[in-house]
Amino acid sequence: MGFLQLHMGPQHPSTHGVLHLLLQLEGEWVTGVEVEIGYMHRCFEKHAEHLSFLQIVPYVDRLDYVAPLPTEHAYALAVEQLVGWTEKLPKRVEYLRVLAVELSRIASHLLAIGTYAIDLGVTTGFLWAFRDREYILELIEGWSGARLLPNLIWPGGIAFEPPPGFLERVRELAAYLRRSLTEIERLLLDNRIFRMRTEGVGIIPLPLALEYGASGPVLRGCGLAWDLRRTRPYSVYPELEFDIPTGRQGDCWDRTYVRFREIHESLRLIQQCVAYLEKDYPLPGDYNPRGLAEEKARARMSASLYLAVEGARGEIGFVLEAEKNKDRPLRLKARSPSFAHLAMLPALVRSGLWLADFVALLGSLDVVMCEVDR
Repeated sequence: MGFLQLHMGPQHPSTHGVLHLLLQLEGEWVTGVEVEIGYMHRCFEKHAEHLSFLQIVPYVDRLDYVAPLPTEHAYALAVEQLVGWTEKLPKRVEYLRVLAVELSRIASHLLAIGTYAIDLGVTTGFLWAFRDREYILELIEGWSGARLLPNLIWPGGIAFEPPPGFLERVRELAAYLRRSLTEIERLLLDNRIFRMRTEGVGIIPLPLALEYGASGPVLRGCGLAWDLRRTRPYSVYPELEFDIPTGRQGDCWDRTYVRFREIHESLRLIQQCVAYLEKDYPLPGDYNPRGLAEEKARARMSASLYLAVEGARGEIGFVLEAEKNKDRPLRLKARSPSFAHLAMLPALVRSGLWLADFVALLGSLDVVMCEVDR
């Protein structure tokens, strides 16, 4: 029997972003796939060569727009290391950054779980997850003034202090989310139909995941406890207690399970950050939140460095090259976890899988195309 070529995309509703997949089908059996990217390419890395270190920050937000704060954190840490500001930051600034990053991680995982639920026909799961995500976006908007592109973490500090009563609102939200997550988990993870659609489907062998540079929940779903917050510690994560959830066989269900468990771990981290900040909170006017960011950021030496953090989708980092006393990079390259995960698709369908299972596999990877194309 001959094969049929089926175009999936590139219209946005077809997948998680503007992506074009050319599927090779034998009936409803997928035997091959060509991945075409680049529809959202915006020349970020080339633009960065003509902007100062501080002017680049708003552009960074637009890479992984679903979870922008970990990307901001990675860029800020890289610039601070290059210009020599690392030891000048108050510890409470890093606690505020980690608090913001973990809120962003939860919002991102809720979006991943919600869109994945609707991919598989569970509309209620989508509505519940997005309802809870809205509460987090409202908190971030109250802090930064923006819902999706907060520009909150800058080299040398943060843009704003949290507003009055913010920490108490975070405590209330954390208590609510613990109750709400139990309902969503019961709806999805304990649902017989959802388990039949995801268990044993889209298995990613650990050696293949390592070969392609997978990271984040995709890699941890394969059973490897690799999390940069623990394996290559940065910021104040070494002072905080949290576990690294892992799956067993690397199927779609494992990747969903890992994201659920990571939300719980992020809530633990948030609780510890709030406890610290409540004890170490400056009086009004006692601290300039922008801190060193108001100084002229210049490279202290000609150097090339790579700094990565644990983003919501995996290892997201920056290769930064600069000349001594220059206030802009010679080269800035972003490392995209979603790019590595999309690159695996042809290898994952080599032995074939059903078309409906391919949809389940793609949704479980949780790709963001602006981060891929840049």
